[in-house]
Amino acid sequence: MNLKKICILLTICVVVSLAAFFFGRLIPGVTKDNLSFSSYGNGKVIVRVYTDYFCPACQSAEPELEPLLVDLVKSGKITVVFVDTPIHKDSQVYAKHFLYALKKQNDFEYALRARSALFEAATGKVNKDALEGFLKDKGIAVVPFDTVPVLTKLNALLKEDNVTNTPTCVIVKDSKSEKKVGGKEILKALKELR
Repeated sequence: MNLKKICILLTICVVVSLAAFFFGRLIPGVTKDNLSFSSYGNGKVIVRVYTDYFCPACQSAEPELEPLLVDLVKSGKITVVFVDTPIHKDSQVYAKHFLYALKKQNDFEYALRARSALFEAATGKVNKDALEGFLKDKGIAVVPFDTVPVLTKLNALLKEDNVTNTPTCVIVKDSKSEKKVGGKEILKALKELR
């Protein structure tokens, strides 16, 4: 990853950390029980998916990743946690809109539809002013709210898993975590969970 991306990621972490300091504490060891806002399923294996809507590798992996996640969640094998990792300069707005969509309707299918629409918007370079209208046209309603508490929890996961690039997937099984980076590695690891 280049220096510019690292600086952007560190800046975001600092901003969220400062927000956490003023609005609440970072929560160490975030689990599926206290991060239900963007987690789905009831499997014992926790899969945390870190993506950036503007990341070309994330965009190309998503079409193969989604059906695998659906299969694993519906079969009860995993609990998936989506963690937007805003590395690109416009990603933070997209990440907030994902949370806004979940505020409107927080279920797995709607989350997948929202993610798909946001990836499509990023690919089409929909600017932040037109994003809400784009989502509405795709059938994704949003409800703006203060996202700091949720972003604080997601930031804690980002730090805990030491995520520096996207796409990254962290699989927590039997209290052991394994990190996979890159679309091919992630897809291979998820296929092994079937």
